[in-house]
Amino acid sequence: MRPRKLSKELREGTSPDLTRRRWVVGLSLVGTAMTGIVSLYQTGIVRTLPDPPSSLFDSPRVDASTYAYKRLQTPDALMLTVSYGLTAWLAAAGGQDRARALPWVPIVMGLKILGDVLVAVELSREQWRENKALCTYCQIAGLCSLASAVLAFPEVSTAVRARMATA
Repeated sequence: MRPRKLSKELREGTSPDLTRRRWVVGLSLVGTAMTGIVSLYQTGIVRTLPDPPSSLFDSPRVDASTYAYKRLQTPDALMLTVSYGLTAWLAAAGGQDRARALPWVPIVMGLKILGDVLVAVELSREQWRENKALCTYCQIAGLCSLASAVLAFPEVSTAVRARMATA
């Protein structure tokens, strides 16, 4: 697709799939914002993370714990920031009818979002197991992933059907 047409479709298109993709982009960017805030804490740029008044949440303790630094010798939130950015990119890639024209793109997006959900569940499990508390920001990002999975499902289903029809 030519860039001018893609620009117009992404900005002005009105298909239900495109509307849901916009939501996935937005939710993914909320995820990058949440993990970005945690990244600021994990790298010492900010000194604390405020939490809602609840015994369930202790973001500073959770995000400073050993589990948060055990992968690739880097703060886990920075990896998640990149990951959510990739999800946003996949949601924005392609034109209004990409499920039929480029079915592999929404299929890859769907698999990526499924991975995001699984990572969010595993990190929540680790947070609770090691700290008996959760990170507020991580939970918000995880909810964004779950909502994205629901929103992506119709387009992914269309793409799978389109791919099977040409196989």
